[in-house]
Amino acid sequence: MNNSERYRTVLERFEEITGKMADPEVIQNRELYRELAIERSDLEEAVENIRKYFEAADTIEEDQKVVEESDDQELVSFARSEIEELKEELEKLENSINLALIPKDPDDSRNTVFEIRAGTGGDEAALFAGDLARMYRLYADKNNWKMEILSSHPSEVGGYKEIVFLISGQDAYGKLKFESGVHRVQRVPETESGGRIHTSAVTVAVLPEADKIDINIEKKDLRIDVFRASGPGGQSVNMTDSAVRITHVPTGIVVSCQDEKSQHKNRAKAMKVLRSRLFDRIKEERDEKRARKRRDMVGSGDRSAKIRTYNFPQGRVSDHRIKFTSHNLKGILDGDLEELIENLMLAHREEMLAEELEQVEEN
Repeated sequence: MNNSERYRTVLERFEEITGKMADPEVIQNRELYRELAIERSDLEEAVENIRKYFEAADTIEEDQKVVEESDDQELVSFARSEIEELKEELEKLENSINLALIPKDPDDSRNTVFEIRAGTGGDEAALFAGDLARMYRLYADKNNWKMEILSSHPSEVGGYKEIVFLISGQDAYGKLKFESGVHRVQRVPETESGGRIHTSAVTVAVLPEADKIDINIEKKDLRIDVFRASGPGGQSVNMTDSAVRITHVPTGIVVSCQDEKSQHKNRAKAMKVLRSRLFDRIKEERDEKRARKRRDMVGSGDRSAKIRTYNFPQGRVSDHRIKFTSHNLKGILDGDLEELIENLMLAHREEMLAEELEQVEEN
């Protein structure tokens, strides 16, 4: 199937979906209507460019007739010039359409669980973990998403040794999944009298939220311990055993939660994180089976890889996977992540397209 045939098939499917969504029976079937609405939305960008593609192709065909049949040299010259311009436009449109038609990760529409942990750098790493948590909260606000803290271990000096939170909203995981990895910060700590720049690191894990339907956890596979919650430095923050630690025995995954005064609420939050970690493990195994010859460095989710550096003296943020650099450090830490995330998503889609074309050539 050549591009033209493929594009016409997409247009036909788009029109078919549009017609079905106007059917009263489909409108009454909420689940079917929702599925069709999502599919239609996924095709909209491609369809817009496909229509432009066929308009340009039709104009080229008309201009070619002028070149072959007209005796008016001025008109022929104009037609040839327009053909060259439209051929360049067709090439750009083809690239945009092919990128838009790459199948989306079915998990992109999920909510996402964030786990941020201070790494090397001691107190400075904990402070920066707090900065990152604030950055993602502000970005969530800009997208009208909801952020809910599931678990946190504050540091004595501020920031967090670890914080886990849920971001709920449309395509939250799809936009944020490339944040997994090591985030490095270079700055002069407030406690540094000599003005020396310190380098610290924070690890970020981004997991798609899972629900009970995705992950069936047997009670016999869980060991649940309760204990008294404590704050920074070990001081008690609760006089009852409300904190919960859940161990999934088959995998050894341990989740603890102490933020709520209610043991029941802490247990519910811990189970939410446990399900997401188990689902993420299954997803990693599934993706590994589908692994291509060339490793996708943007979307691999390798949490041991250094993905980004925040350099305070130079006011610079550098994403090492896509060679992206911004001198808007303050804006990015204030949640202005859209340009960076769009570039990451585009790079990922371009890699997927390149691999698709390689597979087509091999076959």
